[in-house]
Amino acid sequence: MAVVLDDHLVTLTCDNCGDTVTGPRTHSEAEVVWPLVSEHGWSGSPLADGPHRCAHCTQLGPAAAGVPGGILGIEHLGAVTVVTVAGDVDLDTGDTLGIALRHAADMGGHVLVDLGRTDLLDSTALGLLVRAHRGATERGALLCVASTSPLIRQVLRVTRLDELFPIADNRADALARLQNHAAAADPSE
Repeated sequence: MAVVLDDHLVTLTCDNCGDTVTGPRTHSEAEVVWPLVSEHGWSGSPLADGPHRCAHCTQLGPAAAGVPGGILGIEHLGAVTVVTVAGDVDLDTGDTLGIALRHAADMGGHVLVDLGRTDLLDSTALGLLVRAHRGATERGALLCVASTSPLIRQVLRVTRLDELFPIADNRADALARLQNHAAAADPSE
């Protein structure tokens, strides 16, 4: 279910990334979703029981298997936003990664770029990662990359980007590292 209705409010939850938007419930139950979806630039079913995607995820488009440079998903896991990438990221497909990284920055907190399903990054992708790292640093956050590909790990090592931001062997290790960093930064946890 992507919609929560109460007597006075409607809350939509993006089926892709989990973001929410809330608005007043001013319409009948049959018309309750579409005004909120259209007002905030979301896409999806006009019905409460259909799928819904926030404006950021709508811009990314659906991630289809075999499509170069596709974004498989954006997840918000506590203080970490995870951007999962699939396929090659190069000049032709870099815009999609750029949009996803801007969305992650908009969410605040740490950013994990999961390249576990990626085999090729060109200079466009490397530039996007550097820009996202700088943005995270300005917010007091970290950017971490997870990659199992020997080629990508070598490219990050040769370009010395492994000295700029952490590179993890897999998503779980990177996520644990960022969550531990967030917990250490917040003594109330």
